[in-house]
Amino acid sequence: MAGRYSNRVRATKFNPGGNTRRYANIQKRRIFVPETGKTVIVNISAKGLKTLKKNGVAKSLKKAGAI
Repeated sequence: MAGRYSNRVRATKFNPGGNTRRYANIQKRRIFVPETGKTVIVNISAKGLKTLKKNGVAKSLKKAGAI
């Protein structure tokens, strides 16, 4: 889903759709850290939220330097 043109057009070095900037899915979230009893506001990607769920909030935020 990245480009806008067919491979034939891409081969001719004319690809104005190819230089589109793509950003991570950044979201602002309030996350409660049970170990400290505090709520932390973080800007985190959707994939980062999955990682927080998997590894645990305190461990992940400590590694990232948020707490």
